[in-house]
Amino acid sequence: MSPDQLNIRHLMALPLVVRSGSISVAARAVNLTQPAITQGIAKLERQIGMALFDRVPGTLVATPAAHLLAERANNALRLLGNRRATAAQIRAFVALAQYGSYAAAAGATGLAEASLHRAVADLSLALGTRLVDRRGRGVMLTRRGDEIARNFRLALAELRSGLAEIAALQGREVGHIAVGAMPLSRARLLPNAIATFLRDHAQVDFSVAEGSHAELLGPLRDGDIDMMIGALRDEPPGPDLVQTALFTDQPLILARPGHPLAQEAGRPNPADLAAFPWVMAAEGTPLRGLWRHMFALADVELPKVPVECGSVITIRQLLGQTDFLTMLSPDQVAVELEAGWLVQLGVAPGVVNRIIGLTTRADWRPTPLQLKFMATLEEEAGKMRPVPKD
Repeated sequence: MSPDQLNIRHLMALPLVVRSGSISVAARAVNLTQPAITQGIAKLERQIGMALFDRVPGTLVATPAAHLLAERANNALRLLGNRRATAAQIRAFVALAQYGSYAAAAGATGLAEASLHRAVADLSLALGTRLVDRRGRGVMLTRRGDEIARNFRLALAELRSGLAEIAALQGREVGHIAVGAMPLSRARLLPNAIATFLRDHAQVDFSVAEGSHAELLGPLRDGDIDMMIGALRDEPPGPDLVQTALFTDQPLILARPGHPLAQEAGRPNPADLAAFPWVMAAEGTPLRGLWRHMFALADVELPKVPVECGSVITIRQLLGQTDFLTMLSPDQVAVELEAGWLVQLGVAPGVVNRIIGLTTRADWRPTPLQLKFMATLEEEAGKMRPVPKD
């Protein structure tokens, strides 16, 4: 089931009943009648397919499923902030934020445009703030609307994790793991980890979003992806994110077969490398920083970079027709080297390496399945180049 089908007021009541063992205590706290709370708990039990409480004289004893769902509900309610929002309003606003217009959101969700308009308008009134501005046929979220949409997505991600944990209690190892993959991780680490993991957890679904560090930060912060894999920054991009090292990558200098420098033995000379044009990753990326550092160590003026590009296929085709050089991870070009499309001139001169790892939200609490996948990533990374110990 989808987490946006859960009733918000029922979720508000659940942790109170778990703590107190009393329907009446929860009813007073959330301003619902005792029958309404009783019916709400019964509905939650039908939705998850498990009992939330054992009924004993004078009290209700929370089951493991209740404890799991109550903790996730508390986190989700904290993210929602204002508890006057309904599940229908949250569903409508998240869809509008994702698709950018009422028409597109209606087409994607199957809801009527009029229903979406009404739900978003009611939500705006309930929260006491303007959420969207008209922009032609579409809408643009206000600054406050953008913050609320992000929190709603994170709240839904919390509830989705809770439902996955309850499924595990039922012996159903189901779940969804969303990974943001930067270029380096796509060649070997991530495919190997997913293949290994699925051999033991065949019912788990994966989605892989490809992009640069900058492109994936938003989806990570929004909860659309669970983790991001690739080159780590010297400092985390913010206090809300945590970086975990997996392995050390030492890039190679690459060229076409028959390149004038291809016959030279040993580590390439920076002065010789500077005599040729380069195709490199964009400014601000760790690889471009390492490239600059390589020439700075040798006190050699930077060569020209007529082309900025992160696509291995594009770089391969460009190098094959020119005397351009590039610097990439050996994992990114393993196929090209084996096929003879590119040749390595050697490892980058100087102490030039980067740390590849995971970036996650600081307040993220992974499910057991997500933890197992992260352990699988660490095992696969251990087969590569370990991170040096201090």
